[in-house]
Amino acid sequence: MRIAVLKEGAANERRVSATPETVKKFIALGAELAVEAGAGAHASISDQAYADAGATIGDRASVLAGADIVLGVQGPDPDSLGGVTPGAWLVAGLNPFGERARVDRYAALGLEALAMEFMPRITRAQSMDILSSQANLSGYKAVLDAAGEYGRAFPMMMTAAGTVSAAKLFVMGVGVAGLQAIATGRRLGAQVSATDVRAATKEQILSLGAKPIFVENVKGIEGEGSGGYATEMSDEYKAAQAELVSSHIAKQDIVITTALIPGRPAPRLISDAQVASMKPGSVIVDLAVEQGGNVEGAVAGEVVERHGVKIVGHRNVPSRLAADTSALFSRNLFNFLSAFWDKDAGRPVLDEEIGNAVRVTQGGKVVSERLLNA
Repeated sequence: MRIAVLKEGAANERRVSATPETVKKFIALGAELAVEAGAGAHASISDQAYADAGATIGDRASVLAGADIVLGVQGPDPDSLGGVTPGAWLVAGLNPFGERARVDRYAALGLEALAMEFMPRITRAQSMDILSSQANLSGYKAVLDAAGEYGRAFPMMMTAAGTVSAAKLFVMGVGVAGLQAIATGRRLGAQVSATDVRAATKEQILSLGAKPIFVENVKGIEGEGSGGYATEMSDEYKAAQAELVSSHIAKQDIVITTALIPGRPAPRLISDAQVASMKPGSVIVDLAVEQGGNVEGAVAGEVVERHGVKIVGHRNVPSRLAADTSALFSRNLFNFLSAFWDKDAGRPVLDEEIGNAVRVTQGGKVVSERLLNA
């Protein structure tokens, strides 16, 4: 069993799909690891560190030669996979909805592509969930990015010269990223509030010491979809939420938006008029900017200013903490493959529940029902 670890080719991608830690663990299972030269450089991992862990280092062609499993953070360009063995597994974050044409080309190459974003949110798969592991650090980094752009201090400070008021931070969307943003904002001393379409998150917000901001008296709105993801809300809820948010957001210094719905454009949470209602010098961080954005006027890859408010739209936020996010991502991949490792076969053998969920191509065609029915 030969496992290839590729150097990422996407712009501004600094992460890597294996670390010396996981290389050693794969080798202990009986696998042979081949790492493309320079794969870990942006995550502060040298080629020598991989070699010391037992991997061989080479160029892409030599790494791919005879590989049974190819690991990546983002799906590689199919043109860069020349010589890959038909039937080999490609295990990575493939963005199947956004990169459907690329998925079709993986099928044409004969690859069995496994999209880690499609990992079911069930208890036994929690340690394999790349969305959660990466979102956790994205929420943390969003608060640091906000602090860097905000021209004032976060905590309340009582000095001989007078008192500095605590920053007011509002988190919209209380998934993994939102919860970490709340916790980080609290640690930095901000006065934190949060909202979500899922009523069940109210207790989580309170448990972190933040103030929940929820629409009341709108019947039948729970916002909880399958697998713990948020769902689209009714027009009644959207109108009530807009009214509530408009009154609350005007009082905030910092807003962080994290709302995403799998396979759909990010829901619009903040309008241009709501941006204009905020005080000059306020900051908004839009973590959904690459999926269309939660904030009107947000621009992917840029920090823009509208009505005196900075709107932060960094791309690929997990990559901005590459060493830590790589460590977590690589453990997700190891946890996934090792959970199904068959000692007799000397390779992982997937079960139906998880295998059918993550498999997007097989036998020269696209097989994912989620993708085919999108």
